[in-house]
Amino acid sequence: MQTQETLPEIRKVVVLNAPIEKVWKAVSTSDGIAAWWMPNTFEPILGHNFTLHSGQYGDSPCKITELDPPNRVGFDWDKGWHLVFELKKLEDGKTEFTLIHSGWKDAQKATRGIMDGGWEKIVKKMLPKYIEA
Repeated sequence: MQTQETLPEIRKVVVLNAPIEKVWKAVSTSDGIAAWWMPNTFEPILGHNFTLHSGQYGDSPCKITELDPPNRVGFDWDKGWHLVFELKKLEDGKTEFTLIHSGWKDAQKATRGIMDGGWEKIVKKMLPKYIEA
């Protein structure tokens, strides 16, 4: 049986004009995530199963696999993807936010391209608009 090659992860970084505690609340609570990304049943509990309500794409099952407040939360998403939100406290009260979306297979090349563009808008426009409002 031939194994599928994997594509590079998607990585998006933005510096937010907000303290790490405020950014952590936005990326580790159901209400916070819903405000800048999509509705969900997220709870910051290691091993917690939750659902992302992806509108026209339906519901996606997820499971929290990493939890290190207020620096990192990671979860398995649907069939084979892994998403990580990394936070780094910067000088002057700002926070660096990094999104890492991995688990891409060659057969998902077109989907990865679409998601890469989507994450660009979500991380660089929607998240800062919510955080800095």
